[in-house]
Amino acid sequence: MAGLFHLTRRFFTSLRPGGPRAEDQEWVASVLSGPELELWQQMSGPDRRHSVGVARRVERSLGHEAGKEVLAAALLHDVGKTVARLRTYGRVVATVSAAVAGHEMAYSWSRSRGFVRRVGLYLRHPELGGDLLALAGSDPLTVAWTREHHLPADQWTVPAHIGETLKACDDD
Repeated sequence: MAGLFHLTRRFFTSLRPGGPRAEDQEWVASVLSGPELELWQQMSGPDRRHSVGVARRVERSLGHEAGKEVLAAALLHDVGKTVARLRTYGRVVATVSAAVAGHEMAYSWSRSRGFVRRVGLYLRHPELGGDLLALAGSDPLTVAWTREHHLPADQWTVPAHIGETLKACDDD
């Protein structure tokens, strides 16, 4: 039920246009490397707002343990969504499709064409985002969390308390 609440809240907040406040954008620029910042800026306004909220909650929760690699993981965990170029309603279709057809079937759609391919790419956003960050030279923890943020905790390679905090702050 918590997942449904999270998705519903994300849907309604995604309807508000615009990105994060100027002061939040300045803070993000102080945290991310140049290539990471370029990737973050490609994200939609609502995704950038969401990522700043996650990163700020992580920073409050972890204090001095929230190094740049952890904050970058919070800010960039959804960067792979940029590959699909889906807007809010397309993302709803992707999420419902995965629930109805099964994630493996929907995942295979990334080998299709057109809108169906974009749905499949959206569902592969953790893997694609990890690839983008690896190419950008991101810290291994940032890359790992981006790839793993939808996996069960027993499959994470990041330190457990860091992963638990990132997950809790994303799902708030």
